Amino acid sequence: MKDEPLLLTRRDPSRNMARFYMLTVEPDLFNGVALTRNWGRIGTKGRFRIELFGSRQEAEGRLAAIANRKVRRGYRMAPEG
Repeated sequence: MKDEPLLLTRRDPSRNMARFYMLTVEPDLFNGVALTRNWGRIGTKGRFRIELFGSRQEAEGRLAAIANRKVRRGYRMAPEG
């Protein structure tokens, strides 16, 4: 079962900045948990990274740490719709 992704965006027209950062925690094929990260300029596929963890709690802790860091740097929750 796959969880809903956390989508953060950062826009600053004066700097021509339009970025996204997407985080998802999901089970992997080996009874572990994967944290997938996808980031880049809005409108592109961006870059992609997968981190593997032994438990869901570890992966969600890492997700929270990354999300908090991004919010401190100006990212916001993307509006739904």
